[in-house]
Amino acid sequence: MICTGENRIHIKAIAEDIEKAFSNIKVSPLGKEGLAASRWVLMDYGDFIVHIFNKETRDFYELERLWKDAPQIDL
Repeated sequence: MICTGENRIHIKAIAEDIEKAFSNIKVSPLGKEGLAASRWVLMDYGDFIVHIFNKETRDFYELERLWKDAPQIDL
């Protein structure tokens, strides 16, 4: 999953909500990085990876081009 937060607080809130939702079904991340800076948060759930970017960082790295053949789902 790739998404964008409006600011550092929003990015952190998104990450916390995702972690809470997974913990409700007894799934913990294998790893997570970037929460302190909150420009690019990576949450690794094994078969499911979450990338939460600020706009500038998402535009710079353009991860979507690596997954351009994958289906896109608007949430």
